[in-house]
Amino acid sequence: MHCIKILLLGISTTIIVVFSSHWGQAVIALPPAEDIPEEILRTEIITEARSPIDGKRLTAAEYAELKTQLQTSPPPKLNSQIREKIFLLRLRKALLQIFPFLDI
Repeated sequence: MHCIKILLLGISTTIIVVFSSHWGQAVIALPPAEDIPEEILRTEIITEARSPIDGKRLTAAEYAELKTQLQTSPPPKLNSQIREKIFLLRLRKALLQIFPFLDI
């Protein structure tokens, strides 16, 4: 009698688990159908770009011209006091990551 109850409980639990796991669920692991595969996106020719300076839309020719201008012109120099303050802020941030209990 006791074995029959355990057997019935096992069978009913198995049936419930099997049906509930497959009930109303589509394949979740696949991306949505409207999502473009990465392989296709890699082969796509980019005809528009955004400016790294202000984020405005540029054509491919304008982007190439801006890129060469940025490579040829040296970056602006910072004031030595500003560079020192930036260094001290970075040092403070690193020290706080190592010693979080120091509230400096």
